[in-house]
Formats: sequence, C-alpha cells, structure tokens
Amino acid sequence: MQSSARGPSSLLLDTTIGDQLSITAARDPDREALVSCHQRVRLTWGELDERVTHWACGLLGLGLVPGDRVGVWSPNCWEWAVLQLACARAGLVLVNVNPAYRSHELSYVIRKSRMRALFLWESDHRANYRNILSQTGAEPEWTVYFEEGREYWRAAGELPGPLDCHDAVNIQYTSGTTGSPKGVLLTHHNILNNGLLVGRQMRITAQDRICVPVPLYHCFGCVMGVLACVAHGSTLVLPNWTFDARATLDAIHQERATAVYGVPAMFIAELEHPEFARFDVASLRTGIMAGAPCPVEVMRRVVDQMHCREMTIAYGQTESSPVITMSGAGDDLEVRVSTVGAALAETEVKIADRDNGSTVERGVQGELCTRGYLVMRGYDGEAEATAKAIDADGWLHTGDLAVMREDGNCKITGRAKDMIIRGGENVYPREIEEFLYTNPKIADVHVVGVPDLRLGECISAWVRLRADAEMTEEELREFCRGRIAHFKVPKYIRFVDGFPMTVTGKIQKFKMREEEIQRLGLEEAARVATA
Repeated sequence: MQSSARGPSSLLLDTTIGDQLSITAARDPDREALVSCHQRVRLTWGELDERVTHWACGLLGLGLVPGDRVGVWSPNCWEWAVLQLACARAGLVLVNVNPAYRSHELSYVIRKSRMRALFLWESDHRANYRNILSQTGAEPEWTVYFEEGREYWRAAGELPGPLDCHDAVNIQYTSGTTGSPKGVLLTHHNILNNGLLVGRQMRITAQDRICVPVPLYHCFGCVMGVLACVAHGSTLVLPNWTFDARATLDAIHQERATAVYGVPAMFIAELEHPEFARFDVASLRTGIMAGAPCPVEVMRRVVDQMHCREMTIAYGQTESSPVITMSGAGDDLEVRVSTVGAALAETEVKIADRDNGSTVERGVQGELCTRGYLVMRGYDGEAEATAKAIDADGWLHTGDLAVMREDGNCKITGRAKDMIIRGGENVYPREIEEFLYTNPKIADVHVVGVPDLRLGECISAWVRLRADAEMTEEELREFCRGRIAHFKVPKYIRFVDGFPMTVTGKIQKFKMREEEIQRLGLEEAARVATA
C-alpha cells in the first residue's frame, strides 16, 4: 500500500475570522471568551465582539486601509488577541513579531513586511522595547504602545464591506534555510479552519476552557488557541505574559481548565514543579503537546498525573497553518507516544521519495508532503521560494522525513533540512551562521543542533577565527546578546581549526553532531525516545 492518505471529510467554514467571531458571540454572548489571569481581565463573547469592532474602526481611523500590514511585537496579553481579531475584521494583515526579537531581526521584519503600524509594550522585565525599536532605524508610520493606545481609538473609521475568506490575514516569519526569515502568507480560510479542525480532533465544545501558555505570536497560540476558541465558542485562558510553570498550574486550578497546550519542555517544567501537588488539575481532559519531539515517558506522566486522558500530539509547520497530522482524543496510548497521528480532516498527506518525487510504500522513509485548504498562499514577495516549497500539483513539501504506518499514522524520522527545534522554537543554522559571520574576528562558522534533555535540542557553534584573532566563548555570546533572539544564542561554542568534510568539500554536520554528543557527554539525551 502506498504512503498516501486523506483525513476524514468535514465541513469547512467559508466565513472570515471577523464574521465567525460575530456568529459565536451572537450564539453565546454571556459566556466567557477570554481570561487573562496575569492582567485580571475577563471578557464575554459579547464584550469581546464589541471591543474587536471598536478596535477595528480605530485601526482604520488611523489611516490604514484593507490589505495594509500591522505588526504586533508583544508577549501574551488580552490586547494581542483583540488586535488579531480586530485586524481580521478590518481587512488588515497582522504581522506576528517574536517578542524575543532584537534590533537585527526586528529591523529586517519591519522592512520586509512593509508594515505601516506596530503595536507593542514599552518595556517589561526582559527588555526595553522602545529602545530596541529606536536602534533599528526602521520605525513604521505608526508606533502604538499599548500603555498609551487608548487615544488611537477616538478617531474611528468605518468598517469595510464584505471581505473574502481567501484574503491574506496573517504573516508569520519562519527562519529560512537561506539565512533570511520568510514571511508566510496565511488566509482567513487557512487558519480559521485549522483552528476548527484541531478543536474537533480534541472534541472541544463551548463548555471547554483552554489554558494557553504557549506564545500567541506562534501558530500554536494564535491559531490552535485563539481561533480554535473562536470557531468552537470555548474560553481562552492566558496564564501569564510568558511561560511560567507555576502560573500555568495556577491558571488550570483557578479557572478549571479542561485543556492545556504546551511543548514537551513546558509539560516537564509543570510536572517537576516543587508545588505541583498543591494544584488541583483534575478538571483537565485533553490538550495538545507539539512543537518538538515528544518524549514517551513525558506523555505517560501527562496522561496519568495531569489527568489528560485525551491528550493529543500534533505535527505541522507555519506553512501549513500549522497542523497537518494529529492524534485523536480517542486514540490509544501507543499511537500517541509512538507517532504524530494521522492526516487531519480535509487534509491530504503523502510520503514522497526525495529523489524522484514518487509516493513510497508504507513503512518506507520519505519526505512528508501535504495538500489542501491548509497550504499557505505563499511566501510574501518570494515567488521563487514559494515555487520550491509548493509544487505544480499543490503539494507543500515540508522538508521533514517521515514513515507512514499501515494504520495511516505517521512517525517523523528526521529532517531533510537541518533545522533545529529548541524548546518549540524553529531555528535554522544558516540564519545564525550568517549573523555570526558579521563578527570581524570570525573566518568560518557552522552550527548544529545537539540533544538536550529539557529542550529537545540546543545550539552548538563551531567557530574558526581569522588568523591572529582571539576570542572567548563569553565574548561571542556577548556579541549575540541583544542582537538576536536569546534562543538562537549558542549554548555550546567550540573554537576549531577545521571542520569534518567530504572529499568534495561539503561540511558533514552529522559528524559534528556525533562528536559534540561524545565530547559533551550527551549520550543520555540522544537516547530519549520520541514520537
């Protein structure tokens, strides 16, 4: 049997995000829609719908017009979710900016996205964002600080006429193998339906309360979190600005959450928290573990100790809105700990031979490809890169290696690209390498991912200095701090005279990784079983 499958048939929504919000609010206006625990804010669906309209009119009142890009550079807060929905209602395209970005990355995204407005907080315990923005030399026309933003809603514009659900509504930047992040263009139809189908896979209803400690700037938060709630009328619970294990446990306890999201490192932190036993998490039923390979024993503990008997595993990427495959709430434990599930509803999946593109037999490794409503419109302004990712038949090539079992469930076996997944953050070595090349002391550098028990992978950089140059590990880390996101700063740095190569001069990164595992004593982490 060939490694191809199509998920179950399911009715898709042909509404825009703004219209679906109105439908949900009209159906259950007094039910809680959004709880921001750290801000002590609660909004019902009726209140959320009204506030979203107010903000949408305010955005247009600034002078923005449908199709314009609006950036949000912020940790998790109720304002993030309202802005996301307001942009959708106003016909604007939201540009998600990772709050860990610093001047180098921020400058690139502002220019590349052509955003006309940027929403942010002035500062928090991690950084002074006003200062970082000033260092970019690339401020958009309107810079709106959430602390001061009330004045912007006075000059209200009028909402546009009917919008098309196939219009772009979101741009999310994914690190590129060429070293420059690419903007993934996603439509209302893409992401609203992905949220809908992900929720159905978890058996989510309006009675569920979903605790979302994952970042909203990522698809995990803004699609699988915000839009799943919009589609199903569930309550979105934000525990904190950024992930905090205790705050997450407290939110589950206080808000009687029935579902919780996270990458494996988050679940590990919650389970290992010294006060874990103090919190009542028995209200939990389901959730999603995704963003990184899931250790088998962690899943077992989540099911047993966190009462998540219907915990699911999801796999995907930003270019696919994001979820491609997912285990079901009723799947047995073996499926959930050994695979990343089967094709989501209305989703085609095939495993293709990397050399000739033919569909391989089940049980044979190849590249996982997907087709359907979920495939991005393309990379913003990059037709050539889009053509490489999406073939003439509409198949999105993920770059991930996988095997499809006889039962249709898939197991990710590796990555054709050399992407590193650090605690749920996708990092391409080439992006870090090109940044490090800007240091005048560095002659050559190559970056690999090495196994890590807590984060899944960490970053190791092999550096060859220029003749007569000297540098310490701390000096190199200091060069990175404040210029690239903290999760891209190498944990391990090794100064070398050369690199393992093939006879044709190609760098053998797998040998670098093997040598680092042995040198750093990471054999235990390398043996961790993952789905």
